Amino acid sequence: MAAERESTRERTPAGATAAGRSRTRLDQPRPPRRRLLPEWDPEAFGRLSERIARFLGTGRFIVWMTFVIILWVLWNIAVPGKFRFDEYPFIFLTLALSLQASYAAPLILLAQNRQDDRDRVNLEQDRKQNERSIADTEYLTREIAALRMGLGEVATRDWIRSELLDLLKEMDERRHGQVVFPAERSAGRDVDDR
Repeated sequence: MAAERESTRERTPAGATAAGRSRTRLDQPRPPRRRLLPEWDPEAFGRLSERIARFLGTGRFIVWMTFVIILWVLWNIAVPGKFRFDEYPFIFLTLALSLQASYAAPLILLAQNRQDDRDRVNLEQDRKQNERSIADTEYLTREIAALRMGLGEVATRDWIRSELLDLLKEMDERRHGQVVFPAERSAGRDVDDR
């Protein structure tokens, strides 16, 4: 009975280094680790940057930005002193425009890189499609050449017509008593010369 208990009992690894290790299964994926930093989807960020870059490249953005700048300048010139928030050199406006430009440039570059990647993929697909089209065209060209060669051995309508005309001439000559075969005509002798 004690032997049965020992055989059913799970064996523990032996040795000094194996005792402290936890057993991990290699046939199953590891559980996800907790991360200290937040995770974000790079595709979502890329899509957002493309939307922003598209908006920055429109006339609507330029009109709105011009309207805001004019409103900003007029407010800080025409309103009484205690309501002004940015005096004449408009340093805060310069800072805001610089901040907008410093964020716009990388977002536009990111959008351009994503567009370059899409263009590269489309170009590769176009190249593969062109290769398939060229291979198909070469195959069809070989098939048409093979058909032309095969048609060279097939009786055509003109050849059959010429053969029938020759046969009719020969039958007319036999009817009139002159039996002349085309091969004998070229040799210069008649059937009666035999």
